[in-house]
Amino acid sequence: MPAEENREIWGNPDQQPMQFQEPNEAFAIPKKVLQEHQGWETQVVWYYFNHALTRKLTSKNQSNRFLKMVKKGTYPGIEHEAPRMRWAADFLPVPPILEVNLSEHIPWMLTEEIRGKDGNHPNLKADPIRLVKMLADALSRFHQVPVDNCPFNFRLETALRHSKLRLKAGLIEPKVHFHPEFQHLSAEKAVEILHNERPSHEELVVCHGDFCVPNILFNGGALKGFVDLGELGVADVWWDLAVATWSLEWNLGTGYEDLFLKEYGRRADSEKIQYYRLLYDVVS
Repeated sequence: MPAEENREIWGNPDQQPMQFQEPNEAFAIPKKVLQEHQGWETQVVWYYFNHALTRKLTSKNQSNRFLKMVKKGTYPGIEHEAPRMRWAADFLPVPPILEVNLSEHIPWMLTEEIRGKDGNHPNLKADPIRLVKMLADALSRFHQVPVDNCPFNFRLETALRHSKLRLKAGLIEPKVHFHPEFQHLSAEKAVEILHNERPSHEELVVCHGDFCVPNILFNGGALKGFVDLGELGVADVWWDLAVATWSLEWNLGTGYEDLFLKEYGRRADSEKIQYYRLLYDVVS
């Protein structure tokens, strides 16, 4: 979810309403969810490339739940995210899952909220230095999860195989999905670069997979939780570091990358940053 306007706000009842194009009929609220939430107000809080949508459901007593729907064949889908969230719950603060349905035309997942503000909230962005330090500390916390316990793998061998499958299926559209710095590449060239310039060494951690500013929730100065975990898995630490520092630029502006890396405890590695940012655009 690369840009600020594509943010996901599962745990943020205080976020200002956003404007979205009207979802198509395929994304109608499932009958079962409607029946179990009669009288609840609904609001679209995220709609991405016509293949994924999240709604906030609010009861009369102002409790919130979130309904995420992702079309079949999309990566990452509900079938990827739900098991990762269930596994991560033993180690990290993540939204509790109430129900998952993979059998409908558009699979869906219903979760409880995490009460907090996402990193894009104006109150947090008002002090960007503090926010950057909080985000770096949050990523450090995430990377403390034991690698040996994680059943989800996104090491380069897996990631590059995934990139070839996406290329063969025609799912890589540079003009649509790539960021400006990579849009001059064809899908074939991007995959070729990833294979030819593969780093020789991986420093493995359990990666979030999409560590962007809006996917981290805080309450004051305290970390409250992580969302959008469909790409969680064992991978090189720079998978998260490259995307996290990129997200700072999208959401806060330039000039925060060095501070984030210093707070995390790293020096910039320009080659790995470039490589994993291209990988991010190619595989998801």
